[in-house]
Amino acid sequence: MSMTVIKPGLLATLQDSGRRGYGRYGIITAGAMDDYAYRLANRLVGNEGEHAVLEITWSGLAVEFHDNCWIALTGGDLSPLIDGVKVPMWRPVLVKAGRVLSFQQPAAGCRAYMSVSGGFDVPPVMGSLSTYLRAGIGGYEGRAIKQGDTLHAHPSRLPVDSSERNLHVDDSGGFLTAKWSVSASGYDFTGQDAVVRVLNGRQFDDFDDDSQRALFRDRFTVTPQSDRMGYRLSGPPLTLRQAKEYISEPVALGTVQVPSDGQPIILMADRQTLGGYPKIAQVASVDIPLIAQLPPGASIRFAEISLAAAERLYAARARELRMMEAMIKHKLKEW
Repeated sequence: MSMTVIKPGLLATLQDSGRRGYGRYGIITAGAMDDYAYRLANRLVGNEGEHAVLEITWSGLAVEFHDNCWIALTGGDLSPLIDGVKVPMWRPVLVKAGRVLSFQQPAAGCRAYMSVSGGFDVPPVMGSLSTYLRAGIGGYEGRAIKQGDTLHAHPSRLPVDSSERNLHVDDSGGFLTAKWSVSASGYDFTGQDAVVRVLNGRQFDDFDDDSQRALFRDRFTVTPQSDRMGYRLSGPPLTLRQAKEYISEPVALGTVQVPSDGQPIILMADRQTLGGYPKIAQVASVDIPLIAQLPPGASIRFAEISLAAAERLYAARARELRMMEAMIKHKLKEW
């Protein structure tokens, strides 16, 4: 199976769950910004394990399919169309050869994920298929997708000549979809005022009392300078009790650092391996997908939780995903 990129859009890269185990060499993790959407996208087309998916940021991507192909679209609703017909998300979709899938203006969220049954056929680098843009490795030739690229996929895990039993045929005849879908209730990114749960960071007590109160009282705005490396926020300046130099130490996904200008940065998928800024907070992992879907201009309010509460949320999300994966697997067996 193959497809050709007609329009690259703002930014589209191939990502899996990330490149792990190389942080001590300065190699970042990368991977999908929204791991929840990434994982379900793969399961919806019968992929098990870590297969690369296309992470589409904002809008503009258009691809033409040269063969019948099972895909799934998850994450942000970027108004996907196949030959002008709205495509439902969070379910398997069989696209007919010769059809064009395009993404328009975002209706909710800012990152969509497109999986293909069998997974995209790209070589692994250091055990991962993820694109590390700054180093130029992984994914499709180590770079963002551009016009004229042809993407290939491994053999489909689902029959591409499926009968129409258990499927819905769209009015144009350009694609078929499953009559069932999974719920995206695991997160809600439809609003512009997100509540993000955080634990106190390692240097929380180094910030003065006003800054500690402001972190949980005031709103912070996602700035246009935000990217896959980090979300830069604008809000009340957060200041230390006294000027202090910090030794660089490992940072994690969701670490909230505060540079000298007092404006916090939430570290994301392409974060550096070490950081020397004071860390005022750590985002609970269950809320990382929510942050990944916030566009510039959205506002964030931080809510303090305990480590025990964060662990309970993590366990509940893991149980939810396992149940959804079991349901998907059962449904796909009917085909």
